[in-house]
Amino acid sequence: MIQVSDRVKAIAPSMTLAISAKANELKAAGEKVINFGVGEPDFNTPEHIIQAAKDALDAGYTKYVAAAGLPKLKKAIVKKLKIDNNLEYEPSQIIISNGAKHSIFNAIFATINPGDEVLIPKPYWLSYPEVVKSCGGVPVYVMATYRHGYKVTAAQIENMITPKTKMLIFNSPCNPTGAVYTETEIRKIADVCERYHLTVLSDEIYEKLIYGGETHFSIANCSPAMKEQTIVINGVSKSYAMTGWRLGYLACPENVAKAISSFQSHSTSNVNTMTQYAAIAALNGDQKPMNEMVKAFGKRRKVMLDKLEKMKSLGIDYVKPDGAFYVMLLCDNLYGSFHQDSRIRGSMDVADLLLTHKKVAATPGVCFGDDDCLRLSYALSEEDICEGLDRIAEFVRECEEKF
Repeated sequence: MIQVSDRVKAIAPSMTLAISAKANELKAAGEKVINFGVGEPDFNTPEHIIQAAKDALDAGYTKYVAAAGLPKLKKAIVKKLKIDNNLEYEPSQIIISNGAKHSIFNAIFATINPGDEVLIPKPYWLSYPEVVKSCGGVPVYVMATYRHGYKVTAAQIENMITPKTKMLIFNSPCNPTGAVYTETEIRKIADVCERYHLTVLSDEIYEKLIYGGETHFSIANCSPAMKEQTIVINGVSKSYAMTGWRLGYLACPENVAKAISSFQSHSTSNVNTMTQYAAIAALNGDQKPMNEMVKAFGKRRKVMLDKLEKMKSLGIDYVKPDGAFYVMLLCDNLYGSFHQDSRIRGSMDVADLLLTHKKVAATPGVCFGDDDCLRLSYALSEEDICEGLDRIAEFVRECEEKF
């Protein structure tokens, strides 16, 4: 029997796979499943972006290109970073990869040595710690509580720093919580990172998906020194409904970009060529479809929050999100109760029972390091949002009867 490597053994399997598989089985059996677990826009990619890919194919752009990306796409990203984020980069500092997750892996692989500690605010996107472990690093968690809007403070980060601390992973707007850090909060965190010479991996993939008057501010924009310590991660998946196209990018200091380019040339080589032409159209083309999508998410967010506010009387609460398309529903008040003779001990139990009895799929918070909640996406229709929340309310009322 072939033995797998120790580094792969250290990676935890996704805790959501069983729930996803069960949801698919129910759908295949004809059940109407309301899926709050989706992590992608439910809109189609705008037509002008699709057409750009078709045009690239018709023009014969089907060959290898530079491993780090098309020069024209790099220039479009440089322009975007300047206009949107007030950040100046050279094309040589941009690396195009197969999705933002690939960019994150490349960045950590290129900068983290075995035993280096990486600070990760919790709740976290579930891939962060697994990527750190696969690269030999040690995840160290900084707890962001719902009482503080799921945001960590500069003081919390400073308290977790040791001589082994090498990096902070910073995600705003945040998946899974929807938290958006203010410029003031970010500058305080940047001050700590500068003083301790921490590398910051700044995941900004949800930057366009912000509501309620909040704005996005990149930590790399805090100072010239902070920019030299930051690897900015972004992509086209969320903002332009291009999840399946698989294109992300990073911007970083020249020496890091050179190392990542070399590594990528031996691993995946270039992102598929027609997708790169589609991304050029996304960044340089008409932004109205993207703006309309954000407006639609804003309406859905309001529908969800209004209904959740009314559900507080049932003993469950939520944390208001300002970005992304997720809401954290606090379900810990149900723990210790029963639903149809099944005892509820944590978020996995709640998610499993909701799917079994109410045909509602939700992501258990334990997947993100916080077992007190469920993550609900509002990347689905307003009708489904309302019906799904009604089913959750019915479930909670049934649990209350067992108290």
